[in-house]
Amino acid sequence: MYIVEAYAAALILTVAAQAAPGPNLVAVAAAALGQGRRAAVYVTLGVASGVLVWVTAVAFGLAVLLDLFPAVLTAMKILGGCYLLYVAAKAARSVLWPSSGGMIRAAGNKTSDFKNWRFGLFVVLSNPKAGLMWIAVASFLFGQGLEAPTVLAFGPLGAVSAFLVYGAYALLFSTGRMTLAYQKFQRGFEAAFAAAFGAMGAALILSGLREAHR
Repeated sequence: MYIVEAYAAALILTVAAQAAPGPNLVAVAAAALGQGRRAAVYVTLGVASGVLVWVTAVAFGLAVLLDLFPAVLTAMKILGGCYLLYVAAKAARSVLWPSSGGMIRAAGNKTSDFKNWRFGLFVVLSNPKAGLMWIAVASFLFGQGLEAPTVLAFGPLGAVSAFLVYGAYALLFSTGRMTLAYQKFQRGFEAAFAAAFGAMGAALILSGLREAHR
């Protein structure tokens, strides 16, 4: 019975973390506004797939690896920050040159389901904070006496919760009212997404550089 109780407590922590604003939410909102509900759902599936990758990694020793080699986390922060800045640059470019296309694409210029899935996957994997969150969840589960296979088995629950949480955001941002608002203030939305991803990417890089100089 303690497994059920441990899973329940970990799931509460997971849902709370997933519901908080961050790169995953911004990515889903961007897809929903620019391409519609289907695109946002595939981005959500990509995020959920990334959750499985993180849980697998932490269940089999990522926390130990980072403890032995702190430079790995520093590299993850810098590389992840660079990817978020790249996404921000794409959005910023579309603000300055609307015909160039950006992070949010017009309804008539949709990307494929696979590319949307891949985008969601890359966003969650490029964020070391997501890895640290899953390290915390795994540490809690290990602290309850669970073995690695049992911690790994929590992965599907985390992925399902990610799909439900970000799926709700996908529904919210793909409503007719939100779509009309985007069409009316398209460049403003692109600028907001560029600023959001840029700020998150810069924060990760600065954090990594500070750690590298300690």
